[in-house]
Amino acid sequence: MSGRFGKHAVVVGAGIGGLTAAKALSSYFEKVSVLERDALPAGPEARTGTPQSRQVHVLLKGGLNALTEFFPGFETKLEQAGAMRARVGSEIRIESPGFDPFPLRDLDFDTLCMTRPLVEFVVRRGVEQQANVELQSRCRVTQFLTSPDGSAVVGVRYDLANGESTTLAADLVVDASSRGTLTLEALDRLGMPRPNETEIGVDLSYATATFDIPPAAPRDWRAVIHRPSADSGRGAFLFPIENNRWHVGLNGVHGETPPDDVQGFIAFARTLRTPTIYDAIKDATAAGPIYRFGLPCSVRRRFESLSNFPARLLPLGDVICRVNPAFGQGMSVVAQEVAVLKHLLDARAGAADPLDGLAQAFFAAIQDVLAAPWSAAENDFIYAKTRGECPANFQRRLKYSSALLRIAAEDAAVHRIMTEVNHLMKPPSALRDPQIASRVTALMAASA
Repeated sequence: MSGRFGKHAVVVGAGIGGLTAAKALSSYFEKVSVLERDALPAGPEARTGTPQSRQVHVLLKGGLNALTEFFPGFETKLEQAGAMRARVGSEIRIESPGFDPFPLRDLDFDTLCMTRPLVEFVVRRGVEQQANVELQSRCRVTQFLTSPDGSAVVGVRYDLANGESTTLAADLVVDASSRGTLTLEALDRLGMPRPNETEIGVDLSYATATFDIPPAAPRDWRAVIHRPSADSGRGAFLFPIENNRWHVGLNGVHGETPPDDVQGFIAFARTLRTPTIYDAIKDATAAGPIYRFGLPCSVRRRFESLSNFPARLLPLGDVICRVNPAFGQGMSVVAQEVAVLKHLLDARAGAADPLDGLAQAFFAAIQDVLAAPWSAAENDFIYAKTRGECPANFQRRLKYSSALLRIAAEDAAVHRIMTEVNHLMKPPSALRDPQIASRVTALMAASA
């Protein structure tokens, strides 16, 4: 451990982003405190403050790679804790409009399937092994403390479980609280402008049920992704999870809400474009209740455009960009953001004041990380009722994507690149490589 960046860093929030940030910061600060409002469970259990954690979650390969940077052997530890391995391309059946299913191919890499609480538990256990990181549960941060000259954040005020309020000084405060209220309120108090926000109003409703995997389960796939069509908006996921069970998530947009009773849930699955998931669960035994959750809109706060921002404050994750969870990118994106932060800290280690301008550098550096998930969120403009400013080139993008899918269905090499982009292993620009782009535009012209 080293205190070359300061004596004390405080991280608000013990989710995937906050925990990984604490691990990253532990190499640069004498002490790192993680303040979490929930009671932290001893095992892989959902926390009351994160109701969305009971929903289907996906850890994309790009996110798994990023987390492995901070927690050596992470993949093995996930499997030891109960995560299930699935071969991407050959064992995950993907159903897309016009491709039900997309051709099955071995794309030469695996993904791990498990619940969000299991991922968080394994990450938390890795952080707990760091001697200079302290996890403090049942601490509700209520305010960021600012310097007398109004230029910096210098600590936090928080309430203990007994209701007592106290403060904690910090050389750096990381806001991984997801909502972003604390950062926005600090900007207000300091007289600094809030970032502009871009919203994509999709009114997503989703529900997750757990089923015991039946003995007669299909053998030609281990997981299913059912992507919605523009006219329906109904999608679904089925993934194997720990304890020989399936996590099944159903989702709808703009008022299409999956039921929270088992029979209604199964009936909703029957309305999907294909019978794959319905046939799998219609005679399966439900294990536990059905949990529902909703997200009105994807939101991107343009912190990178601010000319002024408090020193010693760093928001990340959903505070900056929260996208439709039906794309399964949240955990992976925040892990990649922290990887960017780690590289910035490494590069600044020899500077006289390594924290000077850190937030602004971070905001600029993560734009490439946010490009793919935000582009995916913009796909929600395929629904007529989606609110917000549709990109000017959206129709051309749709035509490009349609032609690209047709080429990928026939060409294993393009299929692999497309899947690597979807798994956040490569940037979206990989799909605009001249050799691919020329084939796509030729097909678009031929189809016009």
